[in-house]
Amino acid sequence: MSVSETQAETAANRTPIADYAVLGDTGTAALVSRDGSLDWLCLPRFDSAACFAALLGTPDNGRWLIGPVEEAETTRRYLDDSFVLETTHTTASGVIQVLDFMPLSDGRADVMRIVRGISGEVTIRHEWVVRPGYGDIRPWVTRRNRGELSEMVTATAGPDMLVLRGPELPTAEDGRHVGEHVVRAGQEYAWSTTWVRSWHEIPDALDVEDQLTKTLTISRNWAARFSYTGRWADQVERSVQVLRLLTHAGTGGIVAAVTTSLPEDFGGVRNWDYRFCWLRDAAYTLEALLGTGYLDETELWRGWLMRAVAGDPGDLQIMYGIDGSRDLLERELGHLPGYADSRPVRIGNGAADQRQSDVLGKVLMALERGRAQGMTESHEAWAMQRALVNDLADHWQEPDNGLWEIRGERQAFTHSRVMVWVALDCAIRAAEEFGVPNDAERWREIRDQVRDEVLTQGFNTEKNTFTQHYGTTEVDASLLTIPQTGFLPGDDPRVLGTIEAIENDLMRDELLLRYRTSSGVDGLAGDEYPFLACSFWLVEAYALAGRTDDAHALMDRLVGLCNDVGLLSEEYDPVEGRMVGNYPQAFSHLTLVNAAVTLDRLQRGLPAVRETADPIR
Repeated sequence: MSVSETQAETAANRTPIADYAVLGDTGTAALVSRDGSLDWLCLPRFDSAACFAALLGTPDNGRWLIGPVEEAETTRRYLDDSFVLETTHTTASGVIQVLDFMPLSDGRADVMRIVRGISGEVTIRHEWVVRPGYGDIRPWVTRRNRGELSEMVTATAGPDMLVLRGPELPTAEDGRHVGEHVVRAGQEYAWSTTWVRSWHEIPDALDVEDQLTKTLTISRNWAARFSYTGRWADQVERSVQVLRLLTHAGTGGIVAAVTTSLPEDFGGVRNWDYRFCWLRDAAYTLEALLGTGYLDETELWRGWLMRAVAGDPGDLQIMYGIDGSRDLLERELGHLPGYADSRPVRIGNGAADQRQSDVLGKVLMALERGRAQGMTESHEAWAMQRALVNDLADHWQEPDNGLWEIRGERQAFTHSRVMVWVALDCAIRAAEEFGVPNDAERWREIRDQVRDEVLTQGFNTEKNTFTQHYGTTEVDASLLTIPQTGFLPGDDPRVLGTIEAIENDLMRDELLLRYRTSSGVDGLAGDEYPFLACSFWLVEAYALAGRTDDAHALMDRLVGLCNDVGLLSEEYDPVEGRMVGNYPQAFSHLTLVNAAVTLDRLQRGLPAVRETADPIR
């Protein structure tokens, strides 16, 4: 595809989501298209305002393009166990390779791009369009010179300054910097963009090759701890790397995705900001990391958790900012047309104020597993958990917004009530195993009350299935997680009936919807596509029900949906064969890891679900 064709497609906001690869430095991340256009980058953090926002608009909303002018056949891969992206462009006149990465060792926010001539000669186009404020602000751009070899271009707007360095820098042209030049075999060019506070001195340039070597070394050392050796090792390892990329190295906060407002329904309103830290998603991530050899990350995240939730247990939020901040005010950006004309584009997330009664159960499950694998329990950490459990015990009967953050009327969601049971059961087990101060007698009484209620009000005997919430016959894919918690065995007739009902009601082209949006439960207009995490849950449910062949077949299909560099979005359109929703999506990758680990443990005859505090009645 030529640059002119690429520009036309990007201008129409139609570059397929799967055509993007992700770069990251465990502080923020960028998306680069197959054709070399860096269309999304928030600086200096995941949740900062984007300086390149063409992903949700047009090239005029900011991008950094380095790619061949001629039509090219393009392949790409990540080097070794890193997020150093190698893209090879083969044209009629020659071959070039582009290495894109964000250094892991410099403590700054840099993007580095190296172009190498492999054979013949290739004309490349270099376009640098900086637009802070999510593509809304035209900065003051200046060409500077620190001696003959230190020419640079700076773009300044308010608190932000971006600095472009390298040879043959593009020149100003109608509000952007553009240039073209020929790369011949054996030649190498390196450019870098650095973010700095606008009132600070411009930092010295870094040696690009040195940073490349350091980044590859750091990545290899981290990957050396990877312990999964099962059937899907390559994809599990890449997914674990994605989870690491989404974990802020400074605070320990784990973001759900690097993007906002990639639609769940093309042209629709189901567009949300995922650049924040959901407690539930983070707990699932910890389970995935623990299952593949990573314990230190549990300690890091527990520290983040204690800082974020510090205070009155009644003020617990279901999500926080990367630094633990609470104010995630949701608002709309009217200047951006949205991906594939999907409006509104939102930043912030109003779900932060919702009640989701399942969250604590998932957090305590992850911490329980961490303790089982060697994480030490501190007095302060347990005191926090005890206070949160007691608050949940006081309020568990209140309706909530559920796992899927419905914006309709609150309900008594069955999954939420099961996870209330889990929270109390985890607390009881911790009290018994570690002898910590507790309220186990009260917890046990309420836990048993919750279980009895779920089995009577959350189960429909006529349909032989658990239901989405009390008083409905609708089902929900979250019910597939019941056997993972220890609430019921995977081969219990009630679980088997639920699997069958979900297959009948929610399966679309062999993939699962979360629930039927036509029921109106979520209070939103429009529809959505199959949610990948739900299908990975079905893999585990099949395996725990003894349907091993079905589990393996579905797992193979799901792994096959990853793009050429191993990434997954939130949802998938099986009819058009395209990715949908925010990207890369932690929930999709962590459920891939957990499903693979569950299958591997079952194959080796090892326990694959949590052990409960008391035998199930």
